[in-house]
Amino acid sequence: MDNDGLFRILDNIKESDTKNFKDSSKHDRVLIIDSLNLFLRNFSMLNYVNPEGVHVGGLGGFLKSLGSLVNTLTPTSVYIVFDGEGSSTNRKNLLPEYKSNRNLNRITNWNTFESFEEELDSKIGQIGRLVHYLRFLPVKIISLSKTEADDVIAYLSTKITNSHTEGKVYIVSRDRDFIQLVNKNIILYDSMSKEFWDEDLVRKFYKINPKNFIIYKTLLGDPSDKISGVKGLGKKKILSKFPEIQDVELTMDCIYDISSKKYKDHEVYSRIILNIENLKRNYNLMDLKNPMLNDQQIKYLNGYIEEDVPPLDVKNFIGLYNIDQLGGVLRNLDYWLRENFSYLYNFNKN
Repeated sequence: MDNDGLFRILDNIKESDTKNFKDSSKHDRVLIIDSLNLFLRNFSMLNYVNPEGVHVGGLGGFLKSLGSLVNTLTPTSVYIVFDGEGSSTNRKNLLPEYKSNRNLNRITNWNTFESFEEELDSKIGQIGRLVHYLRFLPVKIISLSKTEADDVIAYLSTKITNSHTEGKVYIVSRDRDFIQLVNKNIILYDSMSKEFWDEDLVRKFYKINPKNFIIYKTLLGDPSDKISGVKGLGKKKILSKFPEIQDVELTMDCIYDISSKKYKDHEVYSRIILNIENLKRNYNLMDLKNPMLNDQQIKYLNGYIEEDVPPLDVKNFIGLYNIDQLGGVLRNLDYWLRENFSYLYNFNKN
């Protein structure tokens, strides 16, 4: 994103800040964090260790990042979303090899850990401890069994913005899959690159209508999730073979119809026709506009959106911080807590 685009979005955020608290609601500017994504980035990049030599990079880095995000975006609500236990189950039922290459026994932080098992234990321990800290902040923590964070984030984003049309949602993640949700009220924020993926940036970078990102991703495939695309179709060729993707909102049926008319022009069209059922399955796997949630989960999330958040508990937060000997990870801790989080509770009281 160029500086003009970044400043434009930040100016809009600051303009919203000028609202009186009485005129604002918890749905005005919502921050939804892809929490495992943020945690793992901090875990692998930060070699924070406490005085006892215990790695606390994921824990301390996440808290530091959370404070920075709240300070930058000044949200009226914050949702911290984690994958649930067995989160890939639903998609593996459709595609057994889904994410089968994600559980490699390799260490990501060789400077600190001697084995994969040691590192994994540290990750699990730090995530569990992180949840304890978050319970003392005026934020909402969500994890649904057998459900990926992506589905919960997608549902919350669309539900909140559809029900509160003046509201804005900022999804914090490096996962570009969320681009398919981007519209005038939903923005994807990459806190590492400081990029705000709004409709303008999607058009500028991918040269497509943002509503067609799921089509684009289906044709291209996603090797990281073991989802195959169309052989012979790369990023540039998608634009040349399907120029409609740049402007007109498409469906997979549209792609099939276009291919049927042009199959004699290039073999890629024939491949699409022959593999259309697999492509439609892959589309459904990646389609976050129709998240994989059951009725009970939807009912729960609808209620949770309206629930109060816990008050800021400075005393217990600092107590945990001292026990874990996090030291200078967060400077001026008492001030950091009150400056970044004290106002949030006011928005979230019914």
